[in-house]
Amino acid sequence: MYTGDTICHTSTIQVSVRAKSAFDYLSDGVAQGDWTLGSMERRQIDDYLFSGTSIFSGAELFIKIDADPSRLIIYYHVGLDMDNLQPRNMVRVIPGAVLGKTDEVCLVTLLTWRSDNVDDDKWKLTCVSHETEMFIIKNRLENI
Repeated sequence: MYTGDTICHTSTIQVSVRAKSAFDYLSDGVAQGDWTLGSMERRQIDDYLFSGTSIFSGAELFIKIDADPSRLIIYYHVGLDMDNLQPRNMVRVIPGAVLGKTDEVCLVTLLTWRSDNVDDDKWKLTCVSHETEMFIIKNRLENI
């Protein structure tokens, strides 16, 4: 059984790009398919609605992106049914200057909330996947 937080998982990484660059990349629904393991091969369905395929289960997942550029926050509403999406994931980009660093770096934090139908194994997979995704994000952003 996963011994970390069983309700909300967070993962943060420092990235050597400006906060706006990170935010723009992370709020791009098609580009998200480059780093999110649970929803790759992204396709745009509507203005803010996308679908992708899980590399773990092969299931199609739907994602609605709700981005707030003034706060550098992105909510990802997700689900297997595009008519019943839940705001289960959130990214917050923190400009480096907020933490006494330069504006040439930022922190990217991914938060995920567990729903009642997620068993311990699936929760552990989600947590480990999101930690891995942070390194993919860092690599993509620093090498664009």
